[in-house]
Amino acid sequence: MRIGMTMVLALALTQGVSAQDNANIKDAYQRAFGIGSRYSWKMKNGDVNVHLKRGTHQFWYSLYDGKGQVYKLVDADKNTVEVLTENPEKPRQRPEWRGPQRHWMEVPDEKDGFRMSPDGKSQVYLKDNNLWVKLNGEERALTTNGDSTYYYSAWGSFSADGRYYATVRIKPAPKHYVYYVESSPKDRLEPVLHKQEYAKPGDSLNYRVPVIVEMATGRVIEPSTDLFKSQYQVTAPRWDADNEHVTFEFNERGHKTYRVLELSAKTGLVRTLIEEKNDKYINYNRQRRIDLQDGKRIVWTSERDGRNHIYLYDRQKGQLIRQVTKGEYYVRGIQHVDEKAGIIYFSACGMNKSEDPYLIHYYKIGLNGKGLVCLTPEEGNHSVTYTEDMVYLIDTYSTVTTPPVTVLRSGKDGKILRTLETADITALEAVGWKAPEVFVAKGRDGKTDMWGLIQRPSNFDPNKKYPIIEYIYSGPGDQYVPKSFTPWLYYLQNMAELGFIVVQVDAMTTSYRTREFEEVCYKNLKDGGLPDRIAWIKAAAEKYPYMDIDRVGIYGCSAGGQNALAAVLWHGDFYKAAYAACGCHDNRMDKIWWNEQWMSYPIDSSYVECSNVENAYRLERPLMLVVGELDDNVDPASTMQVVNALEKAGKDFELVVIPGAHHTMGESYGDHKRYDFFVRHLLGVAPPKWSELK
Repeated sequence: MRIGMTMVLALALTQGVSAQDNANIKDAYQRAFGIGSRYSWKMKNGDVNVHLKRGTHQFWYSLYDGKGQVYKLVDADKNTVEVLTENPEKPRQRPEWRGPQRHWMEVPDEKDGFRMSPDGKSQVYLKDNNLWVKLNGEERALTTNGDSTYYYSAWGSFSADGRYYATVRIKPAPKHYVYYVESSPKDRLEPVLHKQEYAKPGDSLNYRVPVIVEMATGRVIEPSTDLFKSQYQVTAPRWDADNEHVTFEFNERGHKTYRVLELSAKTGLVRTLIEEKNDKYINYNRQRRIDLQDGKRIVWTSERDGRNHIYLYDRQKGQLIRQVTKGEYYVRGIQHVDEKAGIIYFSACGMNKSEDPYLIHYYKIGLNGKGLVCLTPEEGNHSVTYTEDMVYLIDTYSTVTTPPVTVLRSGKDGKILRTLETADITALEAVGWKAPEVFVAKGRDGKTDMWGLIQRPSNFDPNKKYPIIEYIYSGPGDQYVPKSFTPWLYYLQNMAELGFIVVQVDAMTTSYRTREFEEVCYKNLKDGGLPDRIAWIKAAAEKYPYMDIDRVGIYGCSAGGQNALAAVLWHGDFYKAAYAACGCHDNRMDKIWWNEQWMSYPIDSSYVECSNVENAYRLERPLMLVVGELDDNVDPASTMQVVNALEKAGKDFELVVIPGAHHTMGESYGDHKRYDFFVRHLLGVAPPKWSELK
C-alpha cells in the first residue's frame, strides 16, 4: 500500500471540511458497518425451507416467525397445516472426513477404486495401468496393453447383463502448478509454500478414448477417434438399455463443436446422435440431456436458435424429431419428464413481456410441443419444489421490492390450493430499510433494455447531490442483479449508507437474454458490458438529477475485479475511481475452463488486447488493488503482474494484500479500505480515524 498524488489531491479536498461534516461521515460509517445486524432477522415468515416426505403428498417446512424457528406439517391431499412442536428431523452430525481432500482444480488420475459386477461376484480395478478382475478370490489381468503413457481408467461401469465393462483410456498430460507463499501461518513462524494443480489456457489436457472390454475374453473394443479428436473433454461412457451401446459426449477444444456420440460394442463404430456447432462457442454448461426410458428418444437443450430451448431427438436414427419449446424466452431448467403422460416440466424466463425478463416462472408442455401451461403466473421470481409425482408444487415467489409469498399449487394447472405464508417486513421497514429501485434503460445500441437496481441510502435526501458507485460482476456465466427479495443487499446497501447511490446492472456479455446479448463477450472480456452500463447510468442520472454523473466509481471482485480495472483503463473519462479485488486481470493467467470458453483456443492476440496487465499504462484514475495471498481461484500473480506493470509505467495506485486470505473482496479489512477509498476520491471527505469507529 502506498500514498501518492491521488491521495494527496483527495486530502486537499478535505481541508475545508467542517466539524459537522466529520460528524456526519462518522455516523455514515457507523450505519454502514451496522447495517447487517440492523436488517438481519427483521423479516417474518419469509424464509420458507421445504422438506418432502418421500412417497407421500405430505411435506414440512421451517421458517422464522420473528421470535424463532417454527415447523409446520402440510398434507396436500387434505389441504391441512399442522404446527409442530419441534424439528421433525433431528439435526444430524456430519461424519468427519478423514481421507485426503481433492481441490476442485485438480484433475483426478482415475486410478483409484473398483467396480462390482451386477451379480456381485466379481470386481474390476486398476493395477499396473491395466484393468484387473477378481472372481472367487482369484485375480487375472483383463487388459494387458496399458502403460503409464496410455492407461485404463479405474472408473468404469458394467453393462446390466455383466458381459461388458465400459471405461476410458487416458493419455495423461503434464500438470500445470501454481505456488503460493503463506506469509503468516497460524502454527509456525516461517512461511509455508503451497503447491496447487491449476490448468491455464493453452495447457495440454488429458486425452480420453472410450473403450468397451468383453469380460469373458478381455477383448478391447477401442474405436477410431475421428469424431472426437481435438478434445477439451470426453465424458465417461454411459450404457444404453440394450447392453450393446454406450453414449458419451465430446466437447471440442475451443468449444465450437459439441457432440453426443454412440459406440457399438459389436462393431466398434462411433456415430453422432446430436451435434451442436457455433462459430463462437457452444454454451456447454447450459446443455441438459435426458435419455428417455423407452430407449428411443433423448430430450436435449440448446441455444441454437438464439435462446435456450428444449429439443426432442430420435435416439435410434440420430435425428431431430422436433423443437419442443420455441419463442422469445429462455429455458432455465428441466425439472422432470413424464414419459407416460408425454409432459415436460421446465422453468424459463422472458415469456411475460410486461415484466422483468429475468424473472423465473415454471411451466409444463407436451413432448409434442403443444399444451403449454404456466404453473406460476404471478409476477415474481419463483422457486418451486414439486412432490415426487408432480401432483403438487410448493412455490415461493417475490421480487426485490415485494416480500416472499409461499403457496401450495396444483401440478395440473397451477391453481393455488392454499397460501402457506406471506412475509411480513414491518420490523424491517421500522429500522429504516428502503427497497432498491428496479430501473430499465437502453444499452449501447439504443434499443435493447438493460435491467438493473438503484440503491439509495436510508437517509436519502433528494435535494442533495450523490456520487454514484457501480458494483460490477460481468461475465457470461450468469446474470447477477438480484431478482428475489433480500433484506440485506450487502454489496449495495452498505456502500450506499456512506452517502452514495449504488447501482448494479446486467449488461451485454451476461446471460439468460439471448445468445447475441451474451456473445459480445467473445474474445472480448475487456468489454464487460461497460458501454451499456455507461448508457444506463447516464439515463438514470438524467431522470434523477441528484445522481452526480461527474463522480462515478466502480468496484468488483474476481471477474468483477477485472471489469472494475478495465473500466478505468478504457473508460476513465466516465469512471473516476476503481476498487479491483482478486481480478483475473490477464486471461492467460486464469483457470482454463472459464477463459477458453469465452476467449477461445488457441491463445491469440485477443488475450493480449483484453489484458489489464498489457494495458496498465492507460491508468489515469485512482485505483485500489486487493488480493488474497492464498487465492486458489484466480492466481494472485495476476494482480501482482498488474502491480509490476503499473510501477514500470510510473502510475500511482494503492495495493492491499490480505495475508492468509483466499478468493476475497477483501474481508472486513478490505471493506473498510474500500469505504475510505471512495469516501476520499468521490465524496472528497477525510474518512474517520479507524480508532474512532471501534
